[in-house]
Amino acid sequence: MPYFILILIIIFLLTFAYAFIRAIGWVPMWHKDIDSVMKLADIKPGEKFCDLGCGDGKVVLAAGKKQAKAVGYEISLLLYFIAKVRAWFSKGQVEIKFRDFWLVNLRDMDIVFFFLIPRIFPKMKAKLEKELKPGSRVITYVWPMEGWTAIQVIKREKGPAIYLYKIN
Repeated sequence: MPYFILILIIIFLLTFAYAFIRAIGWVPMWHKDIDSVMKLADIKPGEKFCDLGCGDGKVVLAAGKKQAKAVGYEISLLLYFIAKVRAWFSKGQVEIKFRDFWLVNLRDMDIVFFFLIPRIFPKMKAKLEKELKPGSRVITYVWPMEGWTAIQVIKREKGPAIYLYKIN
């Protein structure tokens, strides 16, 4: 039995490390910023909202409460299970998927949110420009998307910025 627990711990740690290599390790958002993200998203009932690297699921669950068809992608097993359990008890159409978001086509999404590190932004920018339809909205947390002009920015003296973009 102790070997089984050790193997489980190793698997959880490996998926956490893999998530860090692919995009970012988990860093929690400030709770008050989730409301700001929802304000920028301006979700209409039935819109499709996607959280890339959804972590513990707080943002995607908030989108589900706003009547979005919300999906979160996560590749760290521990965070995936936490988000999945939260989704089971949430109100709204929320789906949590254990999947690498680089391998997902985002063509049906109306709103894409992510809190990732800037080193992957060039690759992310190309993915979003290729897959999203005109009018789709992209929200980034903390860092701006280089080469894009934000249509709205929430900046505070203390705390990270939140950027809203629209795909042309």
